[in-house]
Amino acid sequence: MSEFHGSASRGSTPRPDRTPPPTTRAKGLRHRLAELRGPDVPAKALDARALAALAANPGCSRRAILDGAGVDKARLAGALGAPSGFGQSQFALTRGNAFEARVKADGGAELLRLAHARLDPGAEPPATAAVPDLSAHGPEGRTARTALALREATRAGGWTLLDHPMLALDVAGSLAFLEPDAVVVHPDGSWSVVEIKSFPMVDGSADPAKVGAAARQAAVYVLALEEVAKRLGAEPQGHAPQGAPVPRVRHQVLLVCPKDFSNLPAGSAVDVRKQRAVTARQLARLTRVEEIADALPEGTCFAPDRPAEELTAAVEAVPATYAPECLSACELAFHCRERARAAGAVTRLGRPLRAELGGLATVEEVLAAAHGEGGDPDDPAVAALRRAAALRAEALREAREAREAREAREVPEAVPCP
Repeated sequence: MSEFHGSASRGSTPRPDRTPPPTTRAKGLRHRLAELRGPDVPAKALDARALAALAANPGCSRRAILDGAGVDKARLAGALGAPSGFGQSQFALTRGNAFEARVKADGGAELLRLAHARLDPGAEPPATAAVPDLSAHGPEGRTARTALALREATRAGGWTLLDHPMLALDVAGSLAFLEPDAVVVHPDGSWSVVEIKSFPMVDGSADPAKVGAAARQAAVYVLALEEVAKRLGAEPQGHAPQGAPVPRVRHQVLLVCPKDFSNLPAGSAVDVRKQRAVTARQLARLTRVEEIADALPEGTCFAPDRPAEELTAAVEAVPATYAPECLSACELAFHCRERARAAGAVTRLGRPLRAELGGLATVEEVLAAAHGEGGDPDDPAVAALRRAAALRAEALREAREAREAREAREVPEAVPCP
């Protein structure tokens, strides 16, 4: 390929300017997120557990941009000097994988039996079931293969088990690929999410906190499945036979856990309609990732190999909304907690208290309002604080006076010297 050097010869047609256009902020979102993540840094997949935690704290722009860009928050927290204790131990992961393999053994016969007993007892028992191959190249290929398998299984009219399907969900302008443990297609064409957990189910019940976390995670899968159902339902009539069932995603998911500390599986139907509605509403409120990225200074990068001072400045450029619940849901929680403490933010005391205080965002503002040194007297929160401070002062005064009176009675009278 020849190159053009020097000025154009006399009588020749000038060649167009091949100088690349200057770099602007109007870059493709994917390229912009790769810049934020760092050169040659692979993206960390956004799973349903992270999405459920993100939906539980939609006001945190820091987590939204870090998750949207695929930043490994655990490595980032370590580089910031606040390593995270968040996550499962290797022993728990190994035990969970072994239990899941047992549940799905023999073509998922036991799993399908539990799905029939807990979710669809009126259907024909799953004597035989299809287990389609969902392997494909890359997450996009696996997502397309999953959608095709769901369409074929819906039309087949029998039991089908999809082992680790791949689903896609748009989150704040960024596409998240999700991988549930399993999805069961019922003979009536409806779909159910299956969550397999390693915590025990004793006498038919499990830890409510862990069941709630599993329900929030399953609700994310339900939302993603509903997007697939919408696309399949909107297909041209030529692609579907007359009278084909409309895909329906069930809002009862199958939770499978070890029974009574054994390795035998037990199943329970969990209604996730409430968690699904809350998650959908919270995800819709998330600021779009490109809006957060556009507000960042040029050159911002969260690559963990950057100097600690540069990383700290990059992280602090994105506002965060810390709450004590973050300690069990986010790898950056320790770093954000220290920053919240240094700033005197009341969010570190819990969201309920923060909601009660209205526009008072720091401990200093709260104390000033309580002592009459700041705040709007017409603000109900300020009035309540001043009333509480007056009651506290009165109680302390009465206690002090009672103590002084008691001490005066206990001191013996002075005896005059002879």
